Amino acid sequence: MSESRFPLRVYLEDTDAGGIVYYVNYLKYMERARSEWLRQHGLSQSELLAEGIQLVVHRLECRYVKPARLDDELFVDASVQSHGRCRLSFAQTVTRCGEPLCEARVDIACLDASRLKPTPWPSALAAAIHGTQHD
Repeated sequence: MSESRFPLRVYLEDTDAGGIVYYVNYLKYMERARSEWLRQHGLSQSELLAEGIQLVVHRLECRYVKPARLDDELFVDASVQSHGRCRLSFAQTVTRCGEPLCEARVDIACLDASRLKPTPWPSALAAAIHGTQHD
């Protein structure tokens, strides 16, 4: 299934007083990687919102393995693991030099933005999920 890799560097604002990445920032990094996954498929969050589609985290499982530190160069991988009519599961990993630091499973739901109710994927997003081209 579809995969994406997002590079980033740890800045002072990402860390706690000890120079270690604050735990919630890993979730922010993963959100950025999923947004970049969309961009790689010719979509953006703002375009989806304009179409009345909102993507929301429905469920999250996260395991912290090792800390990232100030100035570390990291990669965040996002890989589609499974999907349904209005649900999508990503496996995500934050790594440093190929070593896993944080691993997560993130389930995304596709909602009608006005009703906040599940709705099927729009055709362009369905094509991205299935790894096909959309015309």
